[in-house]
Amino acid sequence: MNNYAIIMAGGVGQRFWPKGTSKYPKQFLKIQSNNQSMIQETFKRLEGLINTNNIFVVTNIAYKGLTKKHLPKLPDENIICEPFGRNTAPCIGLACLYIKQFDPKANVFVIPSDHIIKDITEFQRVVKCGLKFVNDNGGIVTLGINPTKPETGYGYIQYDADDSYAVSIESKEKHSVGDTVYKLKTFAEKPNLETAKAFVESGDFLWNSGMFIFRSDTMLKEIEKSLPEIFGYLGKLEKFLLSNDFDKQLELAYAQIKGISIDYGVMEKSSEVYTIRSHFDWSDVGSWDEIYNLKEKDPNGNYTQGMTVLHKTKNCLIINDQRITAAIGVEDLLIIDTDNGLLVCKKGESQNVKDVVDYLRRKGLEQFL
Repeated sequence: MNNYAIIMAGGVGQRFWPKGTSKYPKQFLKIQSNNQSMIQETFKRLEGLINTNNIFVVTNIAYKGLTKKHLPKLPDENIICEPFGRNTAPCIGLACLYIKQFDPKANVFVIPSDHIIKDITEFQRVVKCGLKFVNDNGGIVTLGINPTKPETGYGYIQYDADDSYAVSIESKEKHSVGDTVYKLKTFAEKPNLETAKAFVESGDFLWNSGMFIFRSDTMLKEIEKSLPEIFGYLGKLEKFLLSNDFDKQLELAYAQIKGISIDYGVMEKSSEVYTIRSHFDWSDVGSWDEIYNLKEKDPNGNYTQGMTVLHKTKNCLIINDQRITAAIGVEDLLIIDTDNGLLVCKKGESQNVKDVVDYLRRKGLEQFL
C-alpha cells in the first residue's frame, strides 16, 4: 500500500491569544511538551506509519519559514503553501492534487497539526486499519473518538452498529489484529450539555476527531460531486503544478474559492463515509480551559508555568513568559501573560477569547495579534 499523510497546519489559533498569535499560531506552540511544538509532536506520531517523503504539510504562506524550522526532516517540496485560508475542503483538495502526481490512488491520512494524542501505539494501529479498509474498499473513514464525558466543545458522529466490516492487519508481533469499521449515519454539530449527555448515553455517538482516511481518487471524486466549483478551480490548477506560474495561479484561484469545511462540503453529503471507534486519548486542545484540564496540578488545583507567587489561590492556570505573576485569594481563573498582552479569564469562558481577537482586529490593533 502506498500511504501518504496530509498535516493541516494553516490555522491562526485565535482562542490561544495572547500566547498564540497570527505570527506564531497554536501549532507552533509547546503546549503538551516543553521540548516539542504541537506540529513536531504530530509529525513524530507519524514515524513508522508514513514514510517521511510521503508526508505533506499544508500551511499558510506566512508560516512556511516556521514550518521548515520546526520540521527540518520534511522535504521543502512537501510544504504546500496556501496564499490565504479557505477552510479544510480546499486544503485537502489541493493536497490531493499534489499527491495525485505520485500516485492517483494513494491512501491518504489527514491529520490536524494541533491535537494531542497520548497512546501512539493504539493510534497507529487504528490508522493502519483505516488505511487497509480504504485501500480495499474505497470510501472515506473518519476516526471517531469514544467519548469519556458529555463534551459540548466537540462535534459528534453517529454510527450504525448493524452495518459494520471487520479489518485485520498484521502486528509487530506477527499475529493478526484488527478493528471494526462502521457505516456512518450522521454528523452532529457541537451540542448543548443536555444533548451531549443524550449522545453519550446512547452509545452510538462518537466525538468527531477531524482525522480522515481515504484514497486520493475517492476524495477528488467526492469533491467533484459535492463541490463542483472548487473541483473546477483545482482542475485548472493541475496543469500549472510543476510550472513557475503555479503560485500566481493558486492565488488567483484562492481569491475566488469560497471557504468551506470538508465536513459540511463533502462528508455530510457522501453515502460512503465510515468510522472506526477509537479508544486512544485525544484532545483537539481548543481552548485554555482544555490546557488546564490536561495539565498536572498542585494540591490546590493550580498549574503554573513561569515565576509565580500564590497565596490562597485555587484551581487556576497561570502562564507567564517573563514577568513574575502573583495571585492572591482568587479561584477558577486562567491568567496568561506575554509580551503581546495579558489575559485574565474565568474558567469556562475561554471559548470567548476569539472575541477579544476580533475586537483588536476591528480596532486596528494588529500589533497585539
